[in-house]
Amino acid sequence: MEIYAHRAKRSYKHSFGLRMLGIALGLLVWIAPVYAQEVLRIPYVVDIGTFDPDNGFETGGISAINNVYEGLVEYEPGSTEIVGLLAKSWEISNGGLTYTFHLVDGVKFHDDTPFNATAVIQSFERRRDGGLILSYFLANVKDMAAPDDLTVVLTLGHPQPSLLDTLSSPWGPKIISPTALAEHDNGDFATTWLNEHAIGTGPFKLSEFKRGQRYVLERNDDYWGDKPFFRQIQISLVPDMSQQILQLQAGAIDAVPINYPFAQLTSLPGGLEITAAPSMIPYYLFVKPNSPLDDAEVRNAVLTAINPALWVKDAFGEFASLSRSVYPNVMLDPVNPIRFPTDLEAAKAAITKRGAVNLVIGLHSAAPSYSRIADLMIAQLALIGVKATAYVLPSGAAYTLKDDPNPPDLLLTIAGPDAAHPETQAKTFFTKDGPLNFFGRVLPEADAIVDQAGQLTDIKERDALYERAGQMYFDAGVVIPLVDVSDVVVHAKGLKDLGLRPVNPPGNIDFATVRWGP
Repeated sequence: MEIYAHRAKRSYKHSFGLRMLGIALGLLVWIAPVYAQEVLRIPYVVDIGTFDPDNGFETGGISAINNVYEGLVEYEPGSTEIVGLLAKSWEISNGGLTYTFHLVDGVKFHDDTPFNATAVIQSFERRRDGGLILSYFLANVKDMAAPDDLTVVLTLGHPQPSLLDTLSSPWGPKIISPTALAEHDNGDFATTWLNEHAIGTGPFKLSEFKRGQRYVLERNDDYWGDKPFFRQIQISLVPDMSQQILQLQAGAIDAVPINYPFAQLTSLPGGLEITAAPSMIPYYLFVKPNSPLDDAEVRNAVLTAINPALWVKDAFGEFASLSRSVYPNVMLDPVNPIRFPTDLEAAKAAITKRGAVNLVIGLHSAAPSYSRIADLMIAQLALIGVKATAYVLPSGAAYTLKDDPNPPDLLLTIAGPDAAHPETQAKTFFTKDGPLNFFGRVLPEADAIVDQAGQLTDIKERDALYERAGQMYFDAGVVIPLVDVSDVVVHAKGLKDLGLRPVNPPGNIDFATVRWGP
């Protein structure tokens, strides 16, 4: 099978100060149109931990990394369709064990090193064999070969129909200049140097890295693909959301990529507008073992009270939809969507019969949306006689709940996958060895179905099995899907083609496609 695709890609001092301010403003008026056309100014809420594409699970900064580095394939903006990037085409063997990629010719790294098959293999081997954080992406690749400069052959240990999705992931393997890797390898696979430096093939070069302050990307005028609209991307660190909003309204930045309060989206000041796109941002509740919800009647009553259909509009307005399964709606469209019970009187009677029920909800983040959802659910639970409280977990605590002697009964979190294949959702969050199976719940019969589905290439047959396993995780009280929230960016009017991708973390504008337009 062959798939072919291209990148779509303020006395005296006072009066003197006023005069100087007037001159400065005049200059700004003169240069602002040119400046606005050439420079895009974006704030980040959280600092970049590392610019190393293999050794950190960055979220807010993934678009910066992915505009400096490129992989073989990627997801098309606005969809989960896989298209070529540094690979212009590829074939998959009939047994699904061999993937042959044909590379784009004439590409150079930012340091003028030629891009070729050997560079691909060196980067892939660095990720897979260097003990790096994202090594698992290539764990099933057992052999890599370069028959010629423009061909890469990957041989798998077992069939993995999700491989192309894995390679297309925003955290998927990227190609790093082999010259840079060799020059800066001090026995650490160049990880120290790559924390704050970068040499890729992408449409932008990393030109300034001031940790905790700002980052600057400069357009790569020798880029092999379509030339980006902006000459420079200026990224500032602005953790306070109110400051971001004030800066946007004052014209000091061009967008607020994430966390603009949903309640304010219907009354934006003039000069601002919204770009919203489908996203894999599902809010779920994960349930600890031995909680009150182990009682089927209590669980049914709780599900009745917290039915997201009762509060989704209050929380997110038009920018969210009900989750239809334990997989993001963009990933899988179930034949039989998960349904919540609706008889509140029966739920109230069940709790009265059971006696006092108290629930503690742990919030993965202090972001406003978490507390808003929790407040709405707590109010709904009170209607049936369940007393619930919520608190924000310490940073990182959600990942150690298995060993917490006093964990919350429920964890409210975003459970977004790192690729668009259902296997990446199920084997991350639900199965026995899932790295984000927060409470360590195990449902062997459902896990077996996930394993079976992971071998299938027929999408309809595959998705039917994933849906079946997902329903089992829900029915057993392992996970409760709530709502899928859109990727919402508030920005100055006229900013177009933001290139938002469903699999990317929210707010990751594609600097290669974004532009000013009518």
